[in-house]
Amino acid sequence: MKLFGTDGIRGIVNEFLTPEIAFRLGNVLGNMVDKKIFIAKDTRASGDMLEEALVAGITSAGVDAYKCGVLTTPALALITRLENAAGVMISASHNPPEYNGLKVLMRGYKLPDDIEERIEREMEKIRYCEYKSVGKVIEYDFASEEYFEYIKKQYSFLDLSGIKLVVDVANGATYKLNPQILEYFGAKLEVVNDRPDGFNINRDCGSTHPENVKKNITGSKIAVLYDGDGDRCIFVDEKGEEFHGDKILGITAIDLKKENRLKKNNVVLTILSNMGLEEFLKNNEINVVRTKVGDRYILEEMLKNDYTLGGERSGHIIYRDKSTTGDGLITTLEVLSSLVKSGLTLHDLSNRIPDYPQVMVNVEVKNKEIYKNKKVFSLMKSIKDYRVIIRPSGTEPVIRVLVEGPDLEKITDIANKFYELIKELDKE
Repeated sequence: MKLFGTDGIRGIVNEFLTPEIAFRLGNVLGNMVDKKIFIAKDTRASGDMLEEALVAGITSAGVDAYKCGVLTTPALALITRLENAAGVMISASHNPPEYNGLKVLMRGYKLPDDIEERIEREMEKIRYCEYKSVGKVIEYDFASEEYFEYIKKQYSFLDLSGIKLVVDVANGATYKLNPQILEYFGAKLEVVNDRPDGFNINRDCGSTHPENVKKNITGSKIAVLYDGDGDRCIFVDEKGEEFHGDKILGITAIDLKKENRLKKNNVVLTILSNMGLEEFLKNNEINVVRTKVGDRYILEEMLKNDYTLGGERSGHIIYRDKSTTGDGLITTLEVLSSLVKSGLTLHDLSNRIPDYPQVMVNVEVKNKEIYKNKKVFSLMKSIKDYRVIIRPSGTEPVIRVLVEGPDLEKITDIANKFYELIKELDKE
């Protein structure tokens, strides 16, 4: 059975993702690494169950399990980098609470495909250590503090006094730490969705549901919204308009270039980033490279060519001189730093970057390979002067259709045609 998707192992708990899978993963990792493995989780009720299974698997292979408790993915990535160790993040990111996931990190980085394939093969067998070598379980209470200290050093110059910020922590992993750090830098906060109960993570809140925050933006307030594991964010400006990943990349790329932080004068985007962003960057003499969808592919391109900045429209942004992975908090601080330096409003900054209309439809299907049908290709060939991207979701039974172009009515009509065609083909 195929376990690893685009972002680790992820699925509905006790239907696809079971304690047995967590145990087997822990056992394989314990047999692959030396000494210790760090474990963190978001606020889902199923996190405790999966954590205990992971711990059992790790220690059964003779390796110590360090439990970090509730922590963001980027904070765990930092710990594994500082400790030169492996880690497992228990989270399904932006997915609803019935989902959970297991994301493996090695010295700060997500695993390449070939290592995941090797792990998947090894999970078919279990190898126990001798009873004298069973690993220990260690409560590692310093992870949040280590991350906090790292951020303070990286942004020691930053003064956010005067910034009024609504912070939507999605009832997820950011609910304590991110507000504490933003307050440390002087921002005046209104924190919402910060009462996790195990079942409300991402529920009508956070980066995938900005509608409620948009309604409540007044005066000079702006908002930042995180996802369940804190590796991405989006903003809402003073006018209640969304300031998404493309806008973040455009604005911060200009500042990175001024500060000589933008290596090789290049930004890495995915195929989903708007053509308006690409035009804006090129007009500012910044080059663009595009990859497949997924922050892992962005990072691979960045590492291969030594680029500093890359990201996705969804808010996964990697500042490689600060972090080895997408980090919602670092993204927040970079945007707010640009905002303070500019003396403008976030809305004014946003308006600098053109944004062609995009329509995305999610088509629920039984067969995710249906998008390869000849009739779908035929319809794509018939579309002129508009960009169409069709791809299966890596985590859900969904095919995503993105249409981009200057005319909203036209792209909506095109998107609906693809929706109807794929639905019809899926019935056959």
